[in-house]
Amino acid sequence: MAVLGALGWDRFFEAQVFADERGLRAGRAVADRGRRLLVRFEEGEALVTIPGRFRVRGEAAPVVGDFVLAEEGRGAEPRVARVLARRTKLSRRAAGRRSDEQVVAANVDVVFLVHAVDAGVNPRRIERTIAAVRASGAAPVVLVAKIDLLDLAEDREAVLEEARGAAGAAPVFATSAGDQREGLDAIRGLLAPGRTAIFVGASGAGKSTLVNALVGAEVQETEEVRWWDARGRHRTTGRRLFLVPGGGAVIDGPGVRELRLFDPEGIQAAYDDVAALAEGCRFRDCRHEDEPGCAVRAAIEEGTLDPARLAGLRKLEGEAQAAAARVGVPAGQETSRAKALARALRRFREAEDGAHDEE
Repeated sequence: MAVLGALGWDRFFEAQVFADERGLRAGRAVADRGRRLLVRFEEGEALVTIPGRFRVRGEAAPVVGDFVLAEEGRGAEPRVARVLARRTKLSRRAAGRRSDEQVVAANVDVVFLVHAVDAGVNPRRIERTIAAVRASGAAPVVLVAKIDLLDLAEDREAVLEEARGAAGAAPVFATSAGDQREGLDAIRGLLAPGRTAIFVGASGAGKSTLVNALVGAEVQETEEVRWWDARGRHRTTGRRLFLVPGGGAVIDGPGVRELRLFDPEGIQAAYDDVAALAEGCRFRDCRHEDEPGCAVRAAIEEGTLDPARLAGLRKLEGEAQAAAARVGVPAGQETSRAKALARALRRFREAEDGAHDEE
């Protein structure tokens, strides 16, 4: 599967296909079309219907980035038979007052957090989004876009330093898709055949411009931002996956200011500097308030840790504790096929771990 291999198909997904499903076609969703998907199969792209059972039964509907198995429908258009388990997923809060999880994209390896200098870098938003990315299993990278708008070297460095302070261990790159094409080589260096990246950021941040520069063609429409508040409109209407010349794939879509933390696993990784300092606290359960021997408070007093970092950590931990229960199948009600799939994935991961240990 040369084409699907370039799109990320590997043993993780191959292990999920049952013997009686070998006659189905495997493909990756590359664009959303409402109740249909544009899926890239080995032999080419085709529109595929999403059966109504995904909505009726509450099954996870496929999104861009998912690998699916498709069967021939009653008409000429194939339909999704099953969505393969995701290696990673990126989520945000659904629109409206509800706090339901809305999956933005699946099976993403790298998330580029795009912050444009004309709209200003928001350190707290960077921290929150990095925590959500870490929890998903993907790797976050901060892109300070439109850096060419800053003429003075000291202004550029001040903006980048502010982003680095919020990014923790995540790399930060300055980018410009203008004549200089600054930062594009660094982005390409994080891509490779089989790896997928997605651009996340507010409308007008320059995501589609960067995608066009990487792909080498005007594959996404762009629009000037409003000069009075540096905001853009949702020019890009649907998410789309593109192959990048030289290897890798990128996903672009409507502006998403930040991802939603539905799993608290990524908080510690996002605030790795605070966690490292906490290792030096006298008490293991230190709350970093008024306890004696608190290394975190000492760093704040010495000026080596921004107090806003600790405040952001506490706020995010509180939100994670109050988050709605994750949606799942009640215990004891899993289907036999779901149990068999879980066993297959467990065996695959154990085999992978064993191979790594031998290395």
